[in-house]
Amino acid sequence: MSANSNQTNGAPGPIISEPQWNAITQAIAGLNAQQLSWISGYLAGLAASGQALPQAATAIAGAQAAGDAPVLTILYGSQTGNAKGVAQTLQAKVEAAGITSKLLSMADYKPRQIKAETHLAIVASTHGEGEPPDDAIELHEFVGSKKAPKNPGLKYAVLSLGDSSYEFFCQTGKDFDERLASLGGKAVVPRVDCDVDYENEAQAWCEKLIESLKGDFAGSNTAVAVQQGSAVQAVAAQTYTKKAPYTATLLTSQKITGRDSVKDIRHIEISLEDSGIQYQAGDALGVWFKNDSALVEELIGLIEANADDSVEVDGQSLTLADALMSKLELTLSYPGFIKAYQEATGSEALAALLEDKAALREYLADRQIADIVRDYPAAVAAQAFVNACRPITPRLYSIASSQSEVEDEVHLTIAHVDYDAFGKRHQGGASGYLCERLEEGGEVEVFVEPNDNFRLPANPDTPVIMIGPGTGIAPFRSFMQERDAQGAEGKNWLFFGNPNFTQDFLYQVEWQAYVKSGLLSRISLAFSRDQAEKIYVQQRLLEEGKDVFAWLEEGAHVYVCGDANRMAKDVENALLDIIKTHGNKDDSDAKAYLLALRKAKRYQKDVY
Repeated sequence: MSANSNQTNGAPGPIISEPQWNAITQAIAGLNAQQLSWISGYLAGLAASGQALPQAATAIAGAQAAGDAPVLTILYGSQTGNAKGVAQTLQAKVEAAGITSKLLSMADYKPRQIKAETHLAIVASTHGEGEPPDDAIELHEFVGSKKAPKNPGLKYAVLSLGDSSYEFFCQTGKDFDERLASLGGKAVVPRVDCDVDYENEAQAWCEKLIESLKGDFAGSNTAVAVQQGSAVQAVAAQTYTKKAPYTATLLTSQKITGRDSVKDIRHIEISLEDSGIQYQAGDALGVWFKNDSALVEELIGLIEANADDSVEVDGQSLTLADALMSKLELTLSYPGFIKAYQEATGSEALAALLEDKAALREYLADRQIADIVRDYPAAVAAQAFVNACRPITPRLYSIASSQSEVEDEVHLTIAHVDYDAFGKRHQGGASGYLCERLEEGGEVEVFVEPNDNFRLPANPDTPVIMIGPGTGIAPFRSFMQERDAQGAEGKNWLFFGNPNFTQDFLYQVEWQAYVKSGLLSRISLAFSRDQAEKIYVQQRLLEEGKDVFAWLEEGAHVYVCGDANRMAKDVENALLDIIKTHGNKDDSDAKAYLLALRKAKRYQKDVY
């Protein structure tokens, strides 16, 4: 059998062994046609010159062909990039420890390959109400199905990322742990469920895992770190990060909803001048914010403490006022605060509330930290109160601009969370800071959070369908600016919805200009309160179902941005109905069609 026959029927020939062939096919998983073409030319050049493969590739091929060295497979399921970052850190650490590893997004991993794994590390975030992130859906379903193979020889470890303010905290990681154990696998270190302040726990988990694996990998002579699938994409190192943000300047905070709108949505412009920061359409901007000084003052009074009391936060000594202003979360509530605050106050009422999980969730749903303290005021030592609060975390906002157009600026579209409850005004932590408390010209700490799961097609001729009601419009503004700069020939179709046409048509003039220029091929609008019966974007999708399916058959990419719990689910159900109706498919085939779109990166979501 010739080498060409290897490529045509997928079977290895005598020149290439079965393990080598498996290594090759896994290594090229997720590469596009342009990348495959480049690799083809690269390998042809090596063959013509008689050169050997690079050292790393030779080591991998040798190890896998001989079967004499274990490999730690590191899989990540990530929605915003945190799990991916932890997985990359883990790979760097295991490589330094002499452990051979390969790193993959779960989206690029063949689920049936799990039966061949000997050592597996999973880093998984939980999305929405206990659901796996998009790139983990297929593997999550497979491992939990009857098709999942037994693997009693598997040694594994799971790190879960989540947010304890949600009911199904770290559910995806818990699922993987339970299902791998049920298939015969052995957890070499206990699963760790991390809250939003995950860095220290993740670091400790990595160290424990490496220590537990050293015996199994003691015989390995060469540590080889392989990144596959989407992990291959080289991302330019950012000078500024979550831990080392850039101090930017607020240029503009402009309300873009009408005077009578039920929403207060702002267009925010921030200067990145002289920072050298680069971002891509689809990325998010992380924003560190400061809490409301009036709220800080009130809380200090409620716990009968002093603003200048000395406290320690993450090893740093500072005043209570400074800690509450810039280091601690005061808006988002969560069960952990109730537990710690109850222990500090000895409140019997809070102790009873903790015993009733349903009542606790209902109580927390509408309350911020300050509401809880108002309900149960008590004299609490400053350090005890600080210990009850969790660290402040930056908020991530989908970027609403392309650097091809705005250059050294970054634009955001932010809904100002501002409402009255329990006789008090409430604001969102970051939205209140950006939309009201920070004056134009003021400084704000920011960083770019890359989102490789939300990218325009590499081919500018590819059609694009964008579904983004409310502030979900943000990344699609960046998409259009980018495609305009590219001179892209691909068709573009926007689905947008909000309450009222006259009050809430965000960036209306810009969208009308894109329609006039021909860049925006179609626009479908759903203003829910402009008629007696409410209409939403998913209904517009169904109405246009025949053409939507035609676009899909032409190779269109579909993007959804906005609310995860309702809108995104409704849109997905609408897409399934469209595929069934206009593709003449049953439920199973429609799901398979949508899964194929997701695996081909043609169905991407940026939801929150």
